This record gives sequence, C-alpha cells and structure tokens, in this order.
Amino acid sequence: MSAIERVTPRDPRVPVSPTLAVRVAILGGIAMVFFGVIFFRLWYLQILTGEQYVHQADVNRVRDLPIPAPRGEILDRNGNPIVSGRTTNAVQIVPEALPPEGAPRDHLYRRLGHLLGMSPRRINTLVEDGRSAVRYAPVTIKTDAGPGVLTVLAERAQEYPGVSQQPVSIRAYPFGEMAAQVLGHVDQISEQELKLKAFRGVQAGTVVGQEGLEFYYDRYLRGRTGVQRVEVNAAGEPVPRALAPTPPIAGHNLKVTLDLGLEKEGEKALLEGIEHARAGGKPANAGAFVALDPRNGQVLAIGSYPGFDPNSFAKPLTKSEYQALLGGGSAPGRLTDRAVAGEYPTGSTFKPITAMAALQGGVITPSEGLGSGQCIDVGGEQFCNAGHADYGAVGLVEALKVSSDTYFFEVGERANSHGNVIQQMAHELGVGQQTGIDLPSELEGVVPDAAWRARQNRLELACEHHRHVPSCGIVSEVRPWSVGDDMHLAVGQGDLLTDPLQMAVAYSTLANAYMNGGEGTVVRPHLGLEIDEGNGGLVQSLNFPAVRHVHLNDEDLSLVMEGIHEAASQPGGTSADVWTGWDQSQHPVYGKTGTAEHLGKEDQSWYMCYIADPKRPIVFAVTVEQGGFGAETAAPIARLMASEWFGKPEQFVSGTSKTF
Repeated sequence: MSAIERVTPRDPRVPVSPTLAVRVAILGGIAMVFFGVIFFRLWYLQILTGEQYVHQADVNRVRDLPIPAPRGEILDRNGNPIVSGRTTNAVQIVPEALPPEGAPRDHLYRRLGHLLGMSPRRINTLVEDGRSAVRYAPVTIKTDAGPGVLTVLAERAQEYPGVSQQPVSIRAYPFGEMAAQVLGHVDQISEQELKLKAFRGVQAGTVVGQEGLEFYYDRYLRGRTGVQRVEVNAAGEPVPRALAPTPPIAGHNLKVTLDLGLEKEGEKALLEGIEHARAGGKPANAGAFVALDPRNGQVLAIGSYPGFDPNSFAKPLTKSEYQALLGGGSAPGRLTDRAVAGEYPTGSTFKPITAMAALQGGVITPSEGLGSGQCIDVGGEQFCNAGHADYGAVGLVEALKVSSDTYFFEVGERANSHGNVIQQMAHELGVGQQTGIDLPSELEGVVPDAAWRARQNRLELACEHHRHVPSCGIVSEVRPWSVGDDMHLAVGQGDLLTDPLQMAVAYSTLANAYMNGGEGTVVRPHLGLEIDEGNGGLVQSLNFPAVRHVHLNDEDLSLVMEGIHEAASQPGGTSADVWTGWDQSQHPVYGKTGTAEHLGKEDQSWYMCYIADPKRPIVFAVTVEQGGFGAETAAPIARLMASEWFGKPEQFVSGTSKTF
C-alpha cells in the first residue's frame, strides 16, 4: 500500500509589495505627528496657559460701564461760580426688563412719551441705539426730566416696567446766555473728536467740552471717569452680583480773569444799546464787546449778541435745532463769538493806528494842515467827510478830535508812496493776526496790501477757470492795488477785516506804551488765571507772556493820545457828549468813535477807549452791527461798562456826533 503524501496548508497572508509598505509607513508617521501636535497643544493650553485663559474667561463675564466724573467749576477772578454742576435724576430704560415687543411695549412708550414730552418713536430709537452700543447697560432717555416727572415715576413704578431713575451730575450755567460763546458747552464726545489728540484715551460716551473754555481747558475740567462693573452671562445679559466699582475723580476748577459784575453789566449794556438803536430805526441785529487790562492782557469782560443758553445742551438737540444755532450762509449763528471771530471794517477807530504809522514813517508832520474842504478828488473819485462836513485844514490832534475823514484820506494818499507803512503799524500793534487767546476759535483777519490784492486776484481767476463762471465773488473785480485802497484803509474801510479783540489789543499796546514812555508790549489776551482743586487749593498758575515788545516814538504817541483824549473830553470831540459829567481828571478817557460802512446795510457802530487809572486801567472795544454812528450806540455802551468798573452812577448817554 502506497503512502499518502501529506498536503501542506496554503499561507493565507497576501504578499505585500515594497511600494505599499512604504506608503503604510508614511501614513503611520503622519498620524503619529498629528497625534503629537494635538497632545502638545492640549498640554500647552491646560498646563502652561490654563490660568491665563481662566482669567480671560472671568473677564469675559464682567463688563465695565463708565461712571461720569463731575466736571470742575469755572469761577470768575473773585471766586464766584459762573459754571458749576448739579445732580439730577436721569430717566433710564433697562432693556431686559421691558415688556414684550408689540402692544405692551408700545403702550409703555406712549405713556412714557406723554410724561416726558417725547414721541414714542424717539424713545424706541434711543433704546435700540443704546442696546446696539452696550446691550447690558441702561439706556438714558432724558437727563433732566424735572421733579414732577420723577415723582410720577417713583409713585407709579408698576405702571412703567423697565423704567428707572439714576442720579447724574449735569453742567449748570446759572447765568444762561451770559458769555455763552466764551464759556462753551458740553456734550458726549463724537466719533470725530475721539480721533483728536486733545481727547486721546477718552472713552466713547464721555461728556467733554465743546467750544469755548469748556473745550480749551477740558483736560483739567473733565476729571477721571470711574468704572461700574457688571457681570453678564453667556448671552450677554446682566447677572445680579455686587462688584466693587472704581469711583470717578472730579475735575479741577478753572479760575478765569472775568469780573462777574463787569460781565453782567457788559451784557446788560449791550442789550440796552441795541434796544436804543432799534428805537431809532436801526436793525442793530448783533454786537460784541471786550474789556481788557492793557498791562497784562487779562480779559475782564467779553460778550457776543445774539447768544444761546448752554443749558439747552443738557438734553440732546435735534439736527435742525443745532443747525439753527450754527447759522447758515453768510449769516453767522448764535454759536459764533463775534468778539473773537467777527470780521469787520472798523471805521474811524483805525485812525489812531494810521496816525502812528504816518508820524513814525515820516509821511506827515503833526502840525501841517490837511483835509481842507468837504471832499478830496483823487483820480476822478470823490473821498468825502461824513455829511459833507468841512473841518478846514487841520493838524493831527484836531483831525483825531473831530475825526476828519478828508485829513486821513490825504494821509492814506501820501502813505501809498511810502510802501506798507500803515499795514506794518497795524501788524505791529496786533491787528490782522491771531492774538493767541486761550479759546479754540479765532480768526486772523485781513490788513490788505498790494501782495494780498495780487493773491486774491489769482484765487479769483483760478476759481473762475475751474468753475467756468464769470465771477466767484472772491474780489469784486480783478485789478491791481491802487492809491484808493490805501486811502480807504487809512479810515478803517475797504478790505480791512478785524474784530473787537484785535482792536482791544492794538489800543492796549498804545496805552501801555503811553504809560511807559513809548516802550510797550503787545499783550496776549487770555481768560485763564489758575487751575484749582475743588477745595480751593492751587494746582497751577496759568502764564501768558506778552507777544512782543514795541518801541513807539514817545512824542508821536503823546500827540495821538492827546487827539483821542480831546475827542472824548473837549467840545466838538466825537464822543465828548457821551462822557458829559465824567470826572476826566480822575479817570481820563482816550476814546475814538467809528462808523463802518457796509454796502446795502446800515452803518456799523464802533467805539474804542482807554481809561487811565493807576491801579485799574482798562480798554473797551464795543461794536454793534447796523447800529448807526459810533457816538449814538457803541460809545454809550462803553460808558455804562466804565461806570460799573469805576463805581460811578450808570446812565446811558447817547452822543450826537455824526462822523465816521
């Protein structure tokens, strides 16, 4: 029997090709790398940075709400508050506590709107805007609702679900429109302001100064915002929990140079002068005044009419309300400070500047007689005295006393061949350039000359070419500088543009040089005096050094001052009637009227004066738009203010002089 051969079992493994083995090895390596990265990341997050993320998670549960800091007060030179703060209850809505949307919420908004004098749509808009900004914070609907409203909300709280009251500090201007443009106002910082260097680091929603001293000294007045911490859940909704707040730090006080009594009298006198002009048939639609210490530039009083009530900014203004305050076109609005940003010809108040320029420039001698006749003719153009008066050929002192236009027209004609002597004196005294006052809005003005005329011509031609129009109105006609331009400048007319503050600086320069034998200074006008703690302690004194020193020939200056003193004190002087009964020996007045012509309008009334006193000298600049002759309207305002300053009986005395 043959042996049966044993069958060998077949190997079930499939042979692996070398290529497949390599692929498997690569994939395995990649998987190991991925697992290693994941493991390392988990170790990094949990071991190395775990505490950091736990802290961040805690922070994410806490939201910071700003607590406004009470702003510092603004005090007059004697410590009397002229801007302060007061606490009131703001009406707020807590969005999470509101009734459901639809009829219940609409009904609440109608009831609340009727109580607050607001439309339901306005309330809804405020709530939606507030929720989109900070959804977990209460939304302020009205800042100062009044005690009656707050009483209703307190007594009927169940009828106003989601409505609450919160004490807030708001700005208070107890004197209303007084010095409003100079003081400024406050409002929440805008997106554009957040980009300004002055507000670097300020949080959105912070109340900051807008215009005036509130803006210029905001960094001192604002204080430091506090923080109220609110815990929220994952949905961003507030969770009841007491978290310690960081209290705000109140701002410093600002003491200014203003004298409250003189400021009040200035505002009152300006209105009285305007009412007097209107009673005489003049529009007298606007005006301004400045009172300056000629020794150091301290602004003792300053005002502009028409004004506005800064308290109105305690509640949000509509766009139309704000636009009305801004004004439009060529008519400046109530926010415009005409004392520092008005642009006017000055009329004859410019003549002392012309006189100093002509004397020091060798254009005239003080005794030679000029200006004979009612008019003078230059190049076929008539240049006449007001009312075609004929003062005869007079010398410098008499010409200033009676304000002879023909005299100064002749001076301007002569000066034109001597170069820019009038313009240079105006600039030297401080006209046609920013004074450097501590306010945010100040215009430069214009003292025209041949170079200025050429620049205006080029601008006009370029504009006409670019816009394809026959005229852009930059100049009335494209022409070179003429002798007539210098003649008009000599009497404060033509293209001259300045404001009461610059003229106050110019007269202060003349006055302090007169006090010091011709050695004077161009003062830097200023309102800031010192920064104080809330308890009155001094933080910082504010210093404003003079702009520059000037040397004026003492003999020439004495003649100019004699002329304007006679104008205010001697029979026939342009403002002598206004100062009837004034003790000129105790407080001599050096004053000059001005009546500036405006095409198609009533004349603008001006008065400039320096009143001497060993301890309390003062310079006044007053102007009333479309107020008529200087002696009729502006000069009586200055006298009322001087009476307040020197403690004399007050009376409005209108002059009779009809000179320009």
